[in-house]
Amino acid sequence: MSLIICPGIHSPGLTERLLADLDVANQTSSTARIQYSVFPSDRYPPYSAFHILETLHEWLGKPGQSPEPPGQLSSASVSTSSRSGLSNLSLVFLSFSAGVVGAIGAARTWQRSGGEVKAFIAVDGWGVPLRGDFPLYRLSHDFFTHWSSAPLGATTASFYADPPVPHLELWRSPHTTYGYWIAGGERSPFPVLDNATQQRTTAATFLNNLLADHGEFIT
Repeated sequence: MSLIICPGIHSPGLTERLLADLDVANQTSSTARIQYSVFPSDRYPPYSAFHILETLHEWLGKPGQSPEPPGQLSSASVSTSSRSGLSNLSLVFLSFSAGVVGAIGAARTWQRSGGEVKAFIAVDGWGVPLRGDFPLYRLSHDFFTHWSSAPLGATTASFYADPPVPHLELWRSPHTTYGYWIAGGERSPFPVLDNATQQRTTAATFLNNLLADHGEFIT
């Protein structure tokens, strides 16, 4: 599959918890699973678009080129749940915190180089402008972060936690993070929220719906 996870500066265990939470919250099918690859942010700077791109090139080859056979991939460069499933050059990025900085640069460059980005999901990438010719989504750990991020790029949909949760909690435990799913793009710092545009849910449900919409579940 094509899900690229770009964590922030934190223990890899938090990302493992995230993935377990998404499995718990997935209601698509009892046998549906996510296949993914995790950028090794414990070895390379998560804010470095260069290192993320280098990892993708090692993984998949450059856009327009054939990827290396799975057996030739370096186990030191990338952690993945299924290397053989990553022959598709159409990618979905799921990024967190400092990882949003590197991932958005890598995604834009990947697309400019001839690859395709199906979607870009930024989790608590506060202060990071989101621009790209692909669907953009934001998740925020509180309303202020959601509100103050609106001028930094319109999104296809967004989520903010209510009640607020700690920054790391949003990534580690989306299944227990409740808040509001906001439909439609917002660029105003004064978004108008009403029952027509917002729906109460969990961060995990929001993420799972995005991943399902972009074809990231397999059975």
